Amino acid sequence: MSMPAAIEAVRAAFIGLTAGEFDLPPRQAFGGSRSLVMAAHHRPSGSTAVKVVSIEIERDPVITGTLVYSHPDGQFVTDAVPLTTLRTGAVVGVATDLLAEEDASHLALIGAGAQAADQVRAVHAVRPLKKLVVFNRDAAKAEALLAGLEDELPDTVVDIASDADEAVREADVVCCATASTMPLFSGDSLKERVHVNAIGSYRPVMRELPQELLATAEVVVVDQVEAALSEAGEIIRAVHSGVLRLESLVELGAALDNPPLRQGRTVFKSVGVAVQDWAVARLLA
Repeated sequence: MSMPAAIEAVRAAFIGLTAGEFDLPPRQAFGGSRSLVMAAHHRPSGSTAVKVVSIEIERDPVITGTLVYSHPDGQFVTDAVPLTTLRTGAVVGVATDLLAEEDASHLALIGAGAQAADQVRAVHAVRPLKKLVVFNRDAAKAEALLAGLEDELPDTVVDIASDADEAVREADVVCCATASTMPLFSGDSLKERVHVNAIGSYRPVMRELPQELLATAEVVVVDQVEAALSEAGEIIRAVHSGVLRLESLVELGAALDNPPLRQGRTVFKSVGVAVQDWAVARLLA
């Protein structure tokens, strides 16, 4: 399955979510969010995706799990891991296409784990990259990531940064894909015009983004407000401290229907919702 196809499928799913086409119960978390269960039912097609995953930060692979996709003509079961990295990349592609400058070509990637490659592929699909800078605490992982992407980015200059602030300093687009509990970089390190995606944190105790970024961003888009207020540590902290107004949060589907201006700093924060899994699974059916 190609990344552009996944991006278009996820884009359509979020528009459908805003239009009321889905039943989308809150994600169920067990064992300190080490086990997650998420489901989406698409009423027009009568199809349902249910995913169960286990997450252990110190394990390799971090995520294991299974997805079941059911539709009126049958069902199939598939490994949730590649589907999850693909759909997470795809939603970043949707948000980057919506919010990043048309000529954005310099990506900074923080984190070189399982999600990283599809983050790069997604941004490259909507904003062809002239430069890619990666920072990871284990530089060997960053080197391995770049080696694996070499054939896909033949015309892209690649580099490994010594710290996150260095990595983001000249970037047009930033992608954060870590399990950090503290902001990864200073807001002062960013350009005045930059788009930032954050997909790593999925628990209230986790944070990737600095509060000053959320306080000064022209627009903060989330996959779903309810999910963000339950699981996105940086959003929860910013709203509770008063630096981010709850009513200023924009859901991705609504932003696609009424695109905001591309100006200043923009943010997309995703904790992942089941319509993404449904969208990519439907392409496999």
